[in-house]
Amino acid sequence: MNIKDFDYHLPEELIAQKPINPRDNSKLMIVDKRNKLIEHKIFKDIIDYLNPGDVLVRNSTKVIPARLIGKKETGGVLELFLLKRIDLNKWEVLLKPAKKLKLGQKLYIGKLNELVATLLEIKEDGNRIVEFKYNGIFEEILDKLGEMPLPPYIKEKLEEQDRYQTVYAQKGESVAAPTAGLHFTEELLKKIEDKGIEVVDIYLEVGLGTFRPVQTDNILEHKMHSEFFEIPEKSANIINKAKSEGRRIIAVGTTSVRTLESSVDENGKIISQKNNTEIFIYPGYKFKIVDALITNFHLPKSTLLMLVSAFSNKDFMMRTYKNAVENKYRFFSFGDAMFIK
Repeated sequence: MNIKDFDYHLPEELIAQKPINPRDNSKLMIVDKRNKLIEHKIFKDIIDYLNPGDVLVRNSTKVIPARLIGKKETGGVLELFLLKRIDLNKWEVLLKPAKKLKLGQKLYIGKLNELVATLLEIKEDGNRIVEFKYNGIFEEILDKLGEMPLPPYIKEKLEEQDRYQTVYAQKGESVAAPTAGLHFTEELLKKIEDKGIEVVDIYLEVGLGTFRPVQTDNILEHKMHSEFFEIPEKSANIINKAKSEGRRIIAVGTTSVRTLESSVDENGKIISQKNNTEIFIYPGYKFKIVDALITNFHLPKSTLLMLVSAFSNKDFMMRTYKNAVENKYRFFSFGDAMFIK
């Protein structure tokens, strides 16, 4: 299977630079994969396509303000991007420009040097390990000094930090948002629950690898990044009961899909666990749990486009994307959504 099979033309002006206000006023494309039909709606119309008894599974991870700007003792400015916590005060990070900080050197962050990062290790992949020194609570200092880690294709400054956060974010250390969830408002979620749809929380900490392009022509040679996930026991029980009763499991976003499909036993039941996943879903994959999917429009040649192509049908999905371009849908993180049923 060749990477070129998942390419499409996207005019730059269709890459959304700002979130829609209110959240649920973005466009919604309804994709009937069985009958190969497309409808054009507004996101808040999603409630008309959800049935009493459905289970809506959402990734309730929290995005941290992972982008920090620091200065060396000599005055040189570097960007430090948090990737993954290793222990209480040690983090794996990206540094830009990376070679400007030597082992043992310090980076001072904040007007009062509230955070001091010391470079401990240079990894083979180019990432760095740093140790932070600070007074107080790290998370509170990070909220004060850090910026939301917007994807590289978003060039405009985000006016409100919480717009790159779902309204139901609870816990975690994601460095990218589960963007399909950005369309939901608290009011819309209440209407959904009032209609008799169960809403359950799972967690997957979204890493920068979600934006990493596939570098191999043969997609089967691509190695997926690893991400931590958690499925609480209560959520697993609700999903398993619904599945046994023939009710639909609807995933909010590809991160929810990857979490669910990574945690199924041989009997088709969801396992409650904390684990890491490197699951790579591409056409030919047989879905075990997910019956319908709410998702945004993904980058050309991306693993996420491969996942939705597997969930639908590759040729039909590429036609769907062409339709979205023709109808001026907004793409990527702050863009519009589709509901594949």
